[in-house]
Amino acid sequence: MQAVAQQQLVDFLKQLEVEQRVSIHTLKSYQRDLKYLVGFCVTKSVEQWEQLQTSDVRQHIATRHRKGLSSKSLQRELSSIRCFYRFLFKQAIVNANPAQHVKAPKQARKLPKTLDVDEVGGLLDSGVNSVLEMRDVAMFELFYSSGLRLSELVGLNMPDIDLRGKSLRVQAGKGGKARILPIGSKAIDALQKWFEHRQASSGNELAVFISARGSRLSQRSVEYRLAQWCTKKGIQSHVHPHMLRHSFASHLLQSSQDLRAVQELLGHSSISTTQIYTHLDFEHLAKVYDNAHPRAKKKLF
Repeated sequence: MQAVAQQQLVDFLKQLEVEQRVSIHTLKSYQRDLKYLVGFCVTKSVEQWEQLQTSDVRQHIATRHRKGLSSKSLQRELSSIRCFYRFLFKQAIVNANPAQHVKAPKQARKLPKTLDVDEVGGLLDSGVNSVLEMRDVAMFELFYSSGLRLSELVGLNMPDIDLRGKSLRVQAGKGGKARILPIGSKAIDALQKWFEHRQASSGNELAVFISARGSRLSQRSVEYRLAQWCTKKGIQSHVHPHMLRHSFASHLLQSSQDLRAVQELLGHSSISTTQIYTHLDFEHLAKVYDNAHPRAKKKLF
């Protein structure tokens, strides 16, 4: 490419760093994404940015896709190209944005992993040997009982829990939205046992779940304690906190068939996000069908 085109790219990155004050991580992402675009332009003998056409951008993205890039990574690269061309347009260097209407290939949506009801029972219905394990079981019960996100659980304060009303309040869920959730009887029992011991070491800490030193538990600590608990229980598969939230949603939908209610309980802004659990429900029904229907499988002679 011509030196002037290279300088225009440098000017764009400098503007991101100095004027927009993007993070180092974001700046490096832009540099990496646009480096691949420069490489494409060199192979296609594109000397100036105004020469790049929409068909060229599509070809570039298709080439990156064939090299194994995910849809998410391709969307990010397209976003970087669009942002760069918006800068060029404002500088009157180009007349159009060739990446404006280019879309990345859609990626197959992965179904979340869940535990079945018996697996959840095996995880939660077990004795504890210490105060910390009592706290841990209360956390895990609450995950499954109310479908909390990890950030929501560690953010809970004592005034947010209403044991008599069997409910809790998430003050700031995803997107800053608050919501009130029910608490099941098993989780109520586990919380009551934990609260009896929590008061002695809480000090002025308002957090529902605190460490042995009396400070609010971090998200990483909760993940670690769940992994430790699974090891103790002899559970081979990797169980993470969000899996308990997924299991809550899947089991509730299987029993109630009320997608809108599950959406409200999970705190999803769009029902399309919740609809992924209908696929899990169908998988469950398909397995039942395959195992039970007399003509579902071929007989072997």
